[in-house]
Amino acid sequence: MKKIKLAAALLGLSVFGSVVYADVALKSKEEVQGTWKLESTKNSLNDKQSVTREDTWVFKDGKVTILHIPREGIYYDQPPVVYDIEDGKLKIALVGSSRFEQYTVVDIDDKNMTLKGKFGGYYYFNKK
Repeated sequence: MKKIKLAAALLGLSVFGSVVYADVALKSKEEVQGTWKLESTKNSLNDKQSVTREDTWVFKDGKVTILHIPREGIYYDQPPVVYDIEDGKLKIALVGSSRFEQYTVVDIDDKNMTLKGKFGGYYYFNKK
């Protein structure tokens, strides 16, 4: 009897747990438009260690420009690349390539946005 109750409790938690982390399906480019400061990244949702970031992502006129990217003690800006919304996900072109990086929106509101990369990395933004 205890095993049945335990199994039912775990099943209930898994159902409610998946609702908490439901992805947000984007409908248009306007939902991400604006200037977003990348505050930190994590390798996974459960990762306790985050990496502080300094990048700024500017979504404007169908293009995204990533500014102030740190590399070896200096900073550089990425040239603008196109972005699009496909199947509710954010697709950003890779510089100098015909390929795209795809992000799932985990959470978005007027001040914050959390993206999940194709391979599981999480990106935490604040709107500027």
